[in-house]
Amino acid sequence: MTSPAPPPAPAPLEDAHLATRRITRLSVGVALVLIALKAFALGASGSVSILATLADSVLDLVASLATFFAVRWAAAPADEHHRYGRGKGEALAALVQAGLVFASAVFIGWEGIQRIFDPRPVTSGAWATGVVIISIAITAWLVWMQTQALKKTGSMAVAGDRAHYAADLAANLVVLIGVISGAYLGAPGLDAAAGLVVAVWLFWGATGMLKAAADHLLDRAVPESDRNMITQAVLSDARISGVHQLRTRMAGQVMMVQMHVDLDPDLTLDAAHAIVVEAETRVLSHYPTADILIHADPRGRVRPPVGLPAKTTEPPPAAPAASESTIDAEPRAAAPTTAPPKGPWS
Repeated sequence: MTSPAPPPAPAPLEDAHLATRRITRLSVGVALVLIALKAFALGASGSVSILATLADSVLDLVASLATFFAVRWAAAPADEHHRYGRGKGEALAALVQAGLVFASAVFIGWEGIQRIFDPRPVTSGAWATGVVIISIAITAWLVWMQTQALKKTGSMAVAGDRAHYAADLAANLVVLIGVISGAYLGAPGLDAAAGLVVAVWLFWGATGMLKAAADHLLDRAVPESDRNMITQAVLSDARISGVHQLRTRMAGQVMMVQMHVDLDPDLTLDAAHAIVVEAETRVLSHYPTADILIHADPRGRVRPPVGLPAKTTEPPPAAPAASESTIDAEPRAAAPTTAPPKGPWS
């Protein structure tokens, strides 16, 4: 009796989506625990720095919930209305996170300024100190778990959530200093000052999150090191003599790659297609979740990018006979068509 065949291993993209769903569930759970702890500490101490970190944890919960739903929506397969998938939903979640962090920074800063001019003593310092130490430990563990998930997924939404909690980790250290100063050193002004430091830290972190999300939504190219890696992988085949019009962008966890390659104009369509498929396979070996589109150009007959005037470098070749099987990736005149575009999401 033969044993049943093992189930197929999940695709890299499916594995990444599974990891993001798990870490977002964990993030929501941690936010709920931190809110409960800090609300208790605020009621016991009246510390403005505890109030600051509690307000931030409430916004953490909102941001984590936004991330929780965004990664699931972004992982939905492409459909008729989203041919490239919904990966940019993660960038939208990062924008929500940035806005909430900005709001938190303004609230905490305003409260800190008021307490500087009207200082209030910090009571029950032992309870407040214990809660902050526990919060630091829980937050540090969550940031570590998010870092491990990012190594597998590269998710922008998870990266934004991690940046938020990493800022919380540093902020909680400042809060700990403020609570100890107000409760044991008789210096409540230091507690208010700690709240202001938290506000400035959150504002700075939100600025970085906003920039990263905007770059994603505006189709910023991937880093130059990645573009060089793609080019080298394609040109490792001597039959490909050049790469031009390379375009890259991110859609969630998927890298979109488009390019033109120069091939021998006398190749048959089958031969040119085989070369292009091999090139795509080499790129996928470095970026398993990439979506790649390679256009073959007959060497010496390259069309300039859209919007630039054509430059003739040699006399146009004679039109081939109808019976020939040569590839001409750039016909000089194409009849208009209303057919939907061809591609992996068609």
